[in-house]
Amino acid sequence: MMKFRRTLQVLICASLFSASIGCAANQKHESTGEYLDDSVITTKVKAAIFKEESLKTLQINVKTYKGQAQLSGFVDSKESAVKAGEIAERVKGVESVKNDLTVK
Repeated sequence: MMKFRRTLQVLICASLFSASIGCAANQKHESTGEYLDDSVITTKVKAAIFKEESLKTLQINVKTYKGQAQLSGFVDSKESAVKAGEIAERVKGVESVKNDLTVK
């Protein structure tokens, strides 16, 4: 009976430890909630840029970290780069935009 009790305690501790690891922040020290929020913002920025006819076919990548949207990739003109940045700034949840788009 004592051995069963000890085994049960170890299993419970291991389960709690495993569950706490799943909720831990990632390497960038971002909580799970922040990561999900940033994923939603990234999706919204991508969709907003894709809706713009002049930007639809361009190679624009978006990553978001703690509300800062980073645009990277290639555009065909300086105006397209500026337009993409302006669109990203208007998306709800975006606190700032780092525009690293390159004109090819």
